[in-house]
Amino acid sequence: MEAVSEVVLGPCSDSRFLRPMRVHYTQNGIRKYWDFMKTHDSVSILIFNTTRESFVLVKQFRPAVYMCECARQGILIAADMTTSTGCPQSPVAAELLPASVGVTYELCAGIVDKPSLSLQEIAKEEVLEECGYNVPVGNLQKITSYRSGVGVTGSKHTMFYVEVSDDLLVGKGGGQAEEGELIDVVHIPLRDWQKFAFDERVPKTAGVNFAFMWFQNSIAPQLQASKCLLSSS
Repeated sequence: MEAVSEVVLGPCSDSRFLRPMRVHYTQNGIRKYWDFMKTHDSVSILIFNTTRESFVLVKQFRPAVYMCECARQGILIAADMTTSTGCPQSPVAAELLPASVGVTYELCAGIVDKPSLSLQEIAKEEVLEECGYNVPVGNLQKITSYRSGVGVTGSKHTMFYVEVSDDLLVGKGGGQAEEGELIDVVHIPLRDWQKFAFDERVPKTAGVNFAFMWFQNSIAPQLQASKCLLSSS
């Protein structure tokens, strides 16, 4: 995952996932415009393994994170990140940052690109493909939906929660290699959730922290109550 070389930066003339657009509009009598990306809606899943009492996350290399960190540290000039004019491809400086700066911890997630499937069915597929657990669709509990990337994409994101156990593990996960996915499955012990969430040295998405806090408010009290009942019986 962390062996990255021969990095070349160029304009994006077409994409399966993003479409740059510009909208012109009048607001309070003032003519304005805004540049944005049209993209897919998405789902993510907070997975809790009851056998191990751990959260199941995914870890993967994100090129956008890597390139932004290169720019922040001066390896790329600002123009390289914002213009598509000039040479169609520009090799990046030979002294690259380690690929680890582009690795992030995330919830299992995927885009909504199959109109024939419900959001729960798409979430089920992602849990199987990325983490190896075969979960019943009915076990996926919706946490909430919200808008993500409101300044750039404005797409809708739906988050689910599901509990798994080791006996539901039917594969190794890792994503779909044919789609270029290279994913590691990571277990974060429940007892370490807060340390993990607030450790800025561990790059993670905001969704991870939000989901962990939702769990503490909505699920953890039930788990604690169940444990108390078992210990008193």
